[in-house]
Amino acid sequence: MEAESPRIPTPEEIQEESRRVRRLRISVHLALSCIAQGGMSLEEARALEDATRMAALRLFPGKGPTFDLIYGPQFERMIREVYRPA
Repeated sequence: MEAESPRIPTPEEIQEESRRVRRLRISVHLALSCIAQGGMSLEEARALEDATRMAALRLFPGKGPTFDLIYGPQFERMIREVYRPA
């Protein structure tokens, strides 16, 4: 029995994945920039973080733990710097 070789993505699939990654990066950057300005309450900042996570899950279903691992610390650091929650 021969093992299946992994499927090679098409150029269109690669382009679509790149587009989704760019969209996610822009969304995260904008959210972090808004939080950094400090013009919202801590609750609003957390809601923005949650909304950004939900947008990421729409782009990459099932990748919540990956979002938490990569972007969670960035949001935590920014919120800690701006709001200094107890």
